[in-house]
This record gives sequence, structure tokens and C-alpha cells, in this order.
Amino acid sequence: MSGHSKWHSIRHKKAVTDSKRGRLFTRLIKEVSVAARLGGGDVDSNPRLRSAVQIAKDANMPLDNIKRAIMKGTGELPGQSFDAVTYEGYGPGGVAVIVETLTDNKNRTVAEMRFIFSKHGGNLGESGSVLWMFEKKGYIAIDQELISEEKLFELALEAGAEDLQSEGDSFAIYTSFESFESVKQALETADIPILSSEMTMIPQTYVRLEGKQAAQMVRLMEALEDHDDVQSAHANFDIDEAEIEALANS
Repeated sequence: MSGHSKWHSIRHKKAVTDSKRGRLFTRLIKEVSVAARLGGGDVDSNPRLRSAVQIAKDANMPLDNIKRAIMKGTGELPGQSFDAVTYEGYGPGGVAVIVETLTDNKNRTVAEMRFIFSKHGGNLGESGSVLWMFEKKGYIAIDQELISEEKLFELALEAGAEDLQSEGDSFAIYTSFESFESVKQALETADIPILSSEMTMIPQTYVRLEGKQAAQMVRLMEALEDHDDVQSAHANFDIDEAEIEALANS
């Protein structure tokens, strides 16, 4: 999981500016609305909504915004309808890329995805072209200063976690799709603050990049994650940690 871990570690260190926070809130509102539309507005009986609401709270989104997003999803308030569309493609050096979006205009979004890939040395692929290279997992980040690795490993393992790794100044817990919520609840019950949590796609293999291709790949990931319709982007690149940090902060 080295490539995935490095990207997460760098991404979560970057300060959230007001403009980026606005884009983050837009994405979270979309996810809350879609989750409510698909599974209902009750967080206790809708796991996807429960997870979306918790992530929104972790990002300090006002509760009124979350409530309105749920009501738009259930139809109690008027609002846009979004479709979940996953795009697959290749980055520099043949890196496999998965982009998960929520869009109100599929034609616009696919055209913009194709442009972003092309601009940064990649190309959009067919459905199913790279999805088989990834496995859906839960990802939870914990500040290393708050708990020892041994104690966290024991707690997470008992709750159903699959793996624990050190990522700079944080611990990364990986879970199956099914145990994601139970692990989060165990951490919350133990009063262990969560830095971030999400369902993500873990590559089975990695493609090593450096130099120009590494720079192109980082720019591609940043461009995808800056797009308003993109909820998340995943790729199987492996770039030296010092290089990826320099590129991400340049």
C-alpha cells in the first residue's frame, strides 16, 4: 500500500484554504444528498448516509447544511439530482487511475475528464479497464501522538481492522468494506479522535515513477481532485516520498 499511503500522507498534511474548503463542502453535500436519495434519510438504517454525515461533521460542516442536504436527497426540499459515475483511465507510465464522480451532467463531466487526462500525459479508458486492479477498503487516519501503535493495533484488530501502518506522523488503519463502520465506532467509543476516514480503492500492484512522469502524475491527481464533480481519485503509482512531497507542495 506504499503508493497509496504516501499520497494520503502528503494530501492530509496540506492546509485547507477557504477556497478548497468550499469545494470540499460541495463534494460532501453531494454525497450526503445521494446517500439519502438512494437509502433514505435515516442515518441509523442507511450506512452510506451515516458515513457521509460523519465525514461531513469531521470536516466541520455546519449541521444545518447537512440537514438540508439530507432533505434535498429525500425530496423534502428541492435540489439537483446527481448521478454516480466512475471513470477509469491511465496516467503517465501506464499508471491505473479510477475517478469517482457525482454529476448532474454526464456529457460535460466525461469531456472534462478526457481533457484532464490528456493534458497530464494520460488517457481515459473503457469501463472495466483498470477497476480489477483495485480492492475497496476503509481508510482511517489517527494522530500518532494520541495513542501507542501497540494499543491502537490491538483495539483496531479486535474491531475488525485488517492492517495498521505508520504514515509519517499518523497511523493508517485499513479495513474491509463491511467492518469500516464498526472500527470507526470502536475508536469513537474509546475517545480516539479520527483525523480522516473514507472508503478508498487500494491497488494490488504499483507502478514506479520518477522525474517527469512523477511530476505529470502528481499534477494529474491534483487536477482530478480539484474538479467539482470528483468525489475521489485513486491510482497505483509509487513515487519516492521526498519527491512526491516536493511536487505536491510546489
